[in-house]
Amino acid sequence: MPLLIFAIILVVILIILVRCIVIVPQSNAYVTEWLGVYKDTWGAGLHIRTPFVERVSRKVSLKEEAADFPPQPVITRDNVTMMIDTVVFFQVFDAKLYAYGVNRPIQAIENLSATTLRDIIGSMTLDETLTSRDAINTRITVSLDESTDRWGIKVNRVELKNIEPPLEIRQAMEKQMKADREKRASILLAEGEKQAAITRAEGEKESAILRAEAVKQQRIREAEGEAQALLTVQKAQADAIRLINEANPNHNFLALRSMEAMEKVADGKATKLIVPSDMQNLAATVAAIQEISGGATAAK
Repeated sequence: MPLLIFAIILVVILIILVRCIVIVPQSNAYVTEWLGVYKDTWGAGLHIRTPFVERVSRKVSLKEEAADFPPQPVITRDNVTMMIDTVVFFQVFDAKLYAYGVNRPIQAIENLSATTLRDIIGSMTLDETLTSRDAINTRITVSLDESTDRWGIKVNRVELKNIEPPLEIRQAMEKQMKADREKRASILLAEGEKQAAITRAEGEKESAILRAEAVKQQRIREAEGEAQALLTVQKAQADAIRLINEANPNHNFLALRSMEAMEKVADGKATKLIVPSDMQNLAATVAAIQEISGGATAAK
């Protein structure tokens, strides 16, 4: 019997000792109390608590968390009501402040983000709200981070998940976007036609220039050919005169050539003949020609 009682006492002591051993996981913090009063904050690792007088009052995660809040109705400066839902990314940096600073911290962050969002959107128009999402995110983040410091919470960033204007506003925006798209399409079409017209005009201009250049080159070649032909004729005549001069022709040959030239002139349509003033020389030339002709006839 005494052994049984001793064994029971030993088992109870072992159970108490085991329950006094506390292992805190990584990225967690335990807040402990001594008889209901805050005593210490345990970090990750092995800890021993005093039985019966010390207890773990709050287990706090130090990881970054995301709180997705439902859409909140907000009114812009131009009196447009829209629904905006936000996502808050936060992290606990002080477990004691988180445990004792505020009751229901997540709900407190939700209410604080809603009021901050209303204040910011209330100072902006609808167009500014739709085009300034990054600026709104930054302003909400700064405001929440300053307000939650006393709760041991660090707000890393806030994102506007969705901005939903009223139905009639969405329809008007869709019509405006459609009109803008049609306008851009018309502008692009006009630009395309303009470029095509410019290209055609440039092509016609280049074609005209090439044709004019071709005609110019043809005329230059024709002129060069005529000049070459004339030069060749003149050179042949000069060679003929030089050969005649080198042969030292007599008067009879010269007279004969003169007569041939006069015959060519007489065969034309000219009505005037230029007769040499020295008629004696002409008569002598004619007589010489007749003698030559007579001698040739007698020889036959």
